[in-house]
Amino acid sequence: MSHAHDDEMLPDDDSGFPERPSKSQRKRDMHALQDLGEQLVALSLDQLKKVPMPDSLADAVREAKRITSHEGRRRQMQYVGKLMRNVDPAPIQAQLDVFNGISKAEIARQHRLERLRADLIEDEKTLQAIGEQWPEADFQQLRTLRRNAIKERELNKPPRAFREIFRILRDLDAGAGDGSEADAAAEDAAEE
Repeated sequence: MSHAHDDEMLPDDDSGFPERPSKSQRKRDMHALQDLGEQLVALSLDQLKKVPMPDSLADAVREAKRITSHEGRRRQMQYVGKLMRNVDPAPIQAQLDVFNGISKAEIARQHRLERLRADLIEDEKTLQAIGEQWPEADFQQLRTLRRNAIKERELNKPPRAFREIFRILRDLDAGAGDGSEADAAAEDAAEE
């Protein structure tokens, strides 16, 4: 390539360098990373272990959790923010979203279970689909709750059975995913 051709490819500015983010944008980015660091420090140690991050950042966050003096904590949080600049924040934010119950997958799961509950209330034949997915489901309990939910709706009463159906479907779905059927059964027994 000739030198003249290179000049044609450059932007119209004098520097020839790509435009850098404004000082205001860099400040906003820095504050967002500091907020992310604050969220990390607020996590329990068990949750912290599940967050994908370098060991140096994990150590700095654990240290920030231990510091009690205001000035010491402020300085440690600045250090956490500095370390955060070298880390891709997306996986960290995704894990925090999971902890906060707002992951896209979790929202989709909630919507799917809400649709299943609505289908069940509209048509008892939906129990067959529930049985195919979760053979361990208590169909008698679901039938009773369905009838109660319909009565609640007709009489403008609080939707207790309606909510209970959702809780049961959520527990069944969670049990299928992580083997916690015994936990869901124990929770059911404790509430009865």
